[in-house]
Amino acid sequence: MRLSPHMTVMQNVAQKAARSLLRDFAEVEQLQVSIKGPGDFVSQADMRAENTIREELTRARPGYAFLMEESGASGGDNWTWRWIVDPLDGTSNFLHGIPHWAISIGLQRRHPDGTVELVAGVVYNPVAHEMFWAEKGVGAFLNERRLRVSARRKLSESMFATGIPFAKVPVERHRPFGRILGSLMPKVAGIRRCGAAALDLAWLAAGRYEGYWELGLKPWDCAAGIIIVLEAGGYATDDEGRELGGIDEDVNIVAANPHFHTQLKDLVHGALTSA
Repeated sequence: MRLSPHMTVMQNVAQKAARSLLRDFAEVEQLQVSIKGPGDFVSQADMRAENTIREELTRARPGYAFLMEESGASGGDNWTWRWIVDPLDGTSNFLHGIPHWAISIGLQRRHPDGTVELVAGVVYNPVAHEMFWAEKGVGAFLNERRLRVSARRKLSESMFATGIPFAKVPVERHRPFGRILGSLMPKVAGIRRCGAAALDLAWLAAGRYEGYWELGLKPWDCAAGIIIVLEAGGYATDDEGRELGGIDEDVNIVAANPHFHTQLKDLVHGALTSA
């Protein structure tokens, strides 16, 4: 399949960063029993991958701005193109030797009128050899296979994904999350928490899930996944139904196939409002 220049760069960079992460991942199991512990090691693996991605993207597209998990925003405020990067989405999985993590690279474009849109995204799980990618107007793909969101219409046959609050999540998010979960859980075939938001969105685009929600998600966790869902025929908004092309801060994200998006959005928004 012939890729655009942007997509060629994004996939090549993701694959290059993956090589060092795979080597580090092979060592994580040994670190579990070390005196030092694996935390510092994984942090360094994360930083090495981010540095590789930054260097390669800068070399290929000098002048583009960045919003990155570890190093934040750079490149000035008046950018026309901006990369949004998570070099290792699913860090806790990586830390525990769970082969469910990904490299996420999204690309935004700012138009002369000030509007910003997501125009491309890559979510790459090198352990599974799965490259999810999309470009605006081109479609969404898994490697070379075209993706479409699930067509399921019955909640009782549908699978949803989410991110469950953990120790570092503000306590005020716990109650609305519990309300959403309590309302949805008795109606669906299952709810999964796999620990990598970028892959949750990519799997939704691939029809493996019918819906996904998470509260307080970072832009680098979801930017690439959003464009992949949209190009696969799904919906991805915040809990008030606003589009996320200009995503720049934490967001309560709701994504689903066309049959369930409004229902899930209203459920999430209602839980947050009542809380």
